[in-house]
Amino acid sequence: MCGYLLYMVRNLSGRKLPDPEVHIEVLHKPFMCYRTSKYGDMLLVHYEGFLESNGTMFHSSRSEGDKNPVWFTLGMREVIRGWDKGLTDMCTGERRKITVPPALAYGKEGKGKIPPSSTLVFDIELMEIRNGPRSHESFQLMDLNNDWKLCRKEVKEYLKKEFEKHGYSPNDTEHDSMVEDIFKNEDEDKDGFISSREFTYQHDEL
Repeated sequence: MCGYLLYMVRNLSGRKLPDPEVHIEVLHKPFMCYRTSKYGDMLLVHYEGFLESNGTMFHSSRSEGDKNPVWFTLGMREVIRGWDKGLTDMCTGERRKITVPPALAYGKEGKGKIPPSSTLVFDIELMEIRNGPRSHESFQLMDLNNDWKLCRKEVKEYLKKEFEKHGYSPNDTEHDSMVEDIFKNEDEDKDGFISSREFTYQHDEL
């Protein structure tokens, strides 16, 4: 049996200072909201980015490049941390203004048109939500006892089912080796479990 251990303990322990906050202002929210965004989801967004200091626009997906909205996976470090924090629990069709401090954007270095230590303001519209490769739905399929942690037994059972689904014979020795490799790479705090937060980072075997 997997022991009960709140996955938030890892995130809260060992921090000297809490992360700075992202200020969120909802500009538009649809009347009907069938689903909200969460870590692991793939999001399609249109956005405009501005420097808070003088209001200068540094990028717009609507008017620059191919003028198409952009896809990214929430919580996978594909975008700045301020987006991962500011675009959770968002409805399809919702529009937000998020103000991101430098520590959750491009920090003291800056990037391109963005000067060092810049607070950024984004106007973001969420166009579509899709299940990502590391969605919480996938995690829940693996989390057999619903304790929000994956133990070795649960991961091994998942691998066995995946092998059988694709026509391969079960191989306990091979599965055990794969499980150990997965935990070596994904169990960041080495507590013997893969938390839902750790699960959001991609690993080939899962």
